[in-house]
Amino acid sequence: MASSYNNRWTDRLDYLQSMPGQLRTRTGAERYDMLAYLIEMACIEAGDIIGGERPFRVQGSGKRHDAA
Repeated sequence: MASSYNNRWTDRLDYLQSMPGQLRTRTGAERYDMLAYLIEMACIEAGDIIGGERPFRVQGSGKRHDAA
């Protein structure tokens, strides 16, 4: 059971990494540099989670901190 959950979890992360990758290519071609950069960071984050380099969740107080 846990194995099938892990497979689905990594499949979802693979998908979430591939879609921004396509958007990154498009935004770079259109010269939307800041948007392309942010999308690239999302791709890297997904890759790091898949590779086990970053935790799935960020540990913290569980409270959102809204900007003033």
